[in-house]
Amino acid sequence: MRTPHIVGIGGTTRANSSTEKALRYTLRVAEEMGATTRAFLGADLSQLPHYAPEKPDRTDLARELVEEIRRADGLIVASPGYHGSVSGMVKNALDYTEDLREDPEPYLSGKAVGIIATGAGWQGIVTTIEAIRAIVHALRGWPTPLGAAINSTLPCFDADGEPEDDKVKFSVTTVAEEVMKFARWRLDTAQPATAK
Repeated sequence: MRTPHIVGIGGTTRANSSTEKALRYTLRVAEEMGATTRAFLGADLSQLPHYAPEKPDRTDLARELVEEIRRADGLIVASPGYHGSVSGMVKNALDYTEDLREDPEPYLSGKAVGIIATGAGWQGIVTTIEAIRAIVHALRGWPTPLGAAINSTLPCFDADGEPEDDKVKFSVTTVAEEVMKFARWRLDTAQPATAK
């Protein structure tokens, strides 16, 4: 069976933010489970032009993002909770999936999408998870049952990006596991049946 490829999208303009640490750790868990990964972090997302469907020209980074999403077997989306919703940078990156509308499996069809939200308080985190789930549904993706809600006012990650809290570790690990299980199931069922 082909190795699952998982793409991470998320972060903030602040390098090494809790959002970025959560995404990096979750992708590392997926790698330990056998995946290849590609991350588009805050430094990448801040360089993406605003998505403009009427302008077909794309930067190299935008083309790479679209191609990585196209070949992905699953995604992990991590956003800070900005005023109760997904950040503009993360939403802009997801808007580029419009370039996949003519694909045989358009947008995020057939892909599990793990969701992580971080923020200084529970209310904004929960509504951010709900917002990302709504976006994923609109893009025909499959949000994982668990979304990782990380309250950054509590101990979350150390300087090396390791979870400092058992609940945080459980949440991000479970997100990775659910994306990988779904990706492997899709890959397994897509294999041609062998004759007996």
